[in-house]
Amino acid sequence: MSLDRPLTRNVRPDRTPTDLAAYEANGGYQGLRRALGKLVPAECLQIIKDSNLRGRGGAGFPTGMKWSFVPMENASPGHKYLVCNADEMEPGTFKDRLLLECDPHQLIEGMILAAYTIQADIAYIFIRAEYHLAAQLLREAIAACNAKGYLGENILGSDYSLTMHVHTSAGRYICGEETALINSLEGKRATPRAKPPFPQVSGLWGRPTIVNNVETLCNIPHIIERGADWFQALGLTADAGTKMYGVSGRVKNPGCWELPMGTPIREILMEYAGGMEDGYQLRGFLPGGGSTDFLTPEHLDLAMDYDTIGKAGSRMGTGTMIILDDKTCPVGFVTNLMEFFARESCGFCTPCRDGLPWSAQVLNDIEQGRGLPEDLHTLARQVTFIGAIGNTHCALAPGAMEPLASGLKYFREDFERHISGGHCPWCDGGVN
Repeated sequence: MSLDRPLTRNVRPDRTPTDLAAYEANGGYQGLRRALGKLVPAECLQIIKDSNLRGRGGAGFPTGMKWSFVPMENASPGHKYLVCNADEMEPGTFKDRLLLECDPHQLIEGMILAAYTIQADIAYIFIRAEYHLAAQLLREAIAACNAKGYLGENILGSDYSLTMHVHTSAGRYICGEETALINSLEGKRATPRAKPPFPQVSGLWGRPTIVNNVETLCNIPHIIERGADWFQALGLTADAGTKMYGVSGRVKNPGCWELPMGTPIREILMEYAGGMEDGYQLRGFLPGGGSTDFLTPEHLDLAMDYDTIGKAGSRMGTGTMIILDDKTCPVGFVTNLMEFFARESCGFCTPCRDGLPWSAQVLNDIEQGRGLPEDLHTLARQVTFIGAIGNTHCALAPGAMEPLASGLKYFREDFERHISGGHCPWCDGGVN
């Protein structure tokens, strides 16, 4: 078993899924055996806190701290829920799909351990509807675990029991927001809830609930088995562990790789993604999926971790870079993203429901040669208002504004050329 690439230790070159026997043969479910045999929930929680594991879904919130908000012991008798957010719909993001399709038991073990720690008795995997293979593999893996005694009543002879279900999402990007996901799981419209109360206290059906990302939960078995110090030592910077980094766009080897947290951007792009395709140059990139700010070639030597990317004016987000090359129109690039976010708004609040389609229309006018000089002022006002956290019901609209705001910052002359020339320069076969 690879001790420095724990998440992908079972990923085979041909992507053949790892079944229960193969997972166990490579050390699988040893973390679960250790927890149920030697550790009480409070000890498991302390290990996760000490590990400095941060959520891998995009926000980077400390996982142990999040779990600590769940009422324990007799403070809240009744059901508690653990929910895995496998609704991977962030544009440019495909890291969780790799883990789901290649090693479903790793996620299941992580979920059992997380549920044991917060003393949840029911768990759900909320999975994107288009992930047909992953959903099938997860259902098969859950059935195998029930038969082996890893799930169900009195797991491994202990007094702990857990029921696990796969729930196929009805779709919509907004379900990536944890309270919208909870509403959808309850059969309601996927609209984010007002907070407080937070899900850790009042979540699914009003009960204490933890929602974590696939990659986050996949780290849990390794941390419980090997300890917090081992996990912290995997990272290159203050952020601990490894990270699933991805690159898409005009690079020679697009893909996804597990690397130490804090790996430099240049190394990810040049060594693993193979650099730019022949005849293309790098103009910019979104470091963590479609709802992050552009960075440029001057940022290539930065470490890919939460704090470093944040200080550079963007967010690491999901850690999956989308590349903008010199032969792709930045206005069209941003317009495409804005149209996606406008379509995926839940429609609850006016700035998001009306502001995003308006921004998309203005961008379309500029891209189609109908832009006016005052349109740039309009877009800047939209960024100022819609992009401010607190002006909208959730973070979807502020996230949608990030590529627009940074696009206007770094590629403003491209917007101006569209307007002054009355057309998209890239539509004439490219620009010099």
